[in-house]
Amino acid sequence: MPATELTISLQSAANVLKLGGLVALPTETVYGLGANALDARAVARIFAAKERPFFDPLIVHLADVSWWPRVVLDFPPVAELLAKHFWPGPLTLVLPKVAAIPDIVTSGMPSVAIRVPDHDLTREILRRADVPVAAPSANPFGRLSPTTAEHVRQQLGDRVDLILDGGPCRVGVESTILELHGDEVVCLRPGGVPLEAIESLIGPVGRITPRDSDEQRPAAPGMLASHYAPRTKLMIVEDLPAAPPTSRTGLLILQPSDRTRGYAQVEVLSRDGDLIEAASNFFQALHRLDQAGLDTILATPFPETGLGRALNDRLKRAAH
Repeated sequence: MPATELTISLQSAANVLKLGGLVALPTETVYGLGANALDARAVARIFAAKERPFFDPLIVHLADVSWWPRVVLDFPPVAELLAKHFWPGPLTLVLPKVAAIPDIVTSGMPSVAIRVPDHDLTREILRRADVPVAAPSANPFGRLSPTTAEHVRQQLGDRVDLILDGGPCRVGVESTILELHGDEVVCLRPGGVPLEAIESLIGPVGRITPRDSDEQRPAAPGMLASHYAPRTKLMIVEDLPAAPPTSRTGLLILQPSDRTRGYAQVEVLSRDGDLIEAASNFFQALHRLDQAGLDTILATPFPETGLGRALNDRLKRAAH
């Protein structure tokens, strides 16, 4: 499939969005496939390009916090506090939507997920286009998230009208998603803002428990059991085996180990076990392993703290 040309023109990107087109946009988390969130036809093109099921809702991106009245009915004090500390940044808030947000954005649910991305280029494009932008990850549905413009071009080809090249993504994993009901806060998806940082600000946060209905109508993006998946089979192992199961086995590990001999390809995410560095390298490393012609990818879990919680979430869904 032909590949869309990369560009660095902010005005071109803004113009495409205003005309109902699709633009791949860089954020601090991953590249997003953006369309005017107020234009149901434009948003439908996102689902077609990604081959994404319509029951999976989208996140709407804002230029700054002052845009909230365009998309949600209310912004309670806890939302103001969270926005003050974590926006722009990898935190998404789910709140009751205004009527102007088409049902296709929210999969027919009464609430919409919103955030302000921490990327200067994308926020400037939003200002120039002067519309909120719905933007899931710019990849085929359920596949590895793109953290470079080239990842988008390889995976979506000419399904996108324009790809803005803003360099590699800094955070590298998707946003944390919180659902707000007044002062009650529930975490729907761990992500780029650690829960410890959120709870130190607002107190204990509820955790969603998996339900059978989640697969049919997830409350937020990225909640399906199988998601963020490479085409190569991925298995999580608590301890590395004495030898790889085949000569074409790849390995994804947090930091160096003396048990990596015999693996066809080894991806070390951080030399000193830094979870922030690991998160920024996570999807790029999985892309490299997925393109290496391997039989299987083995991966070891991360510490269940800070960004490690988000990385384990992505790893489990990739291995489902």
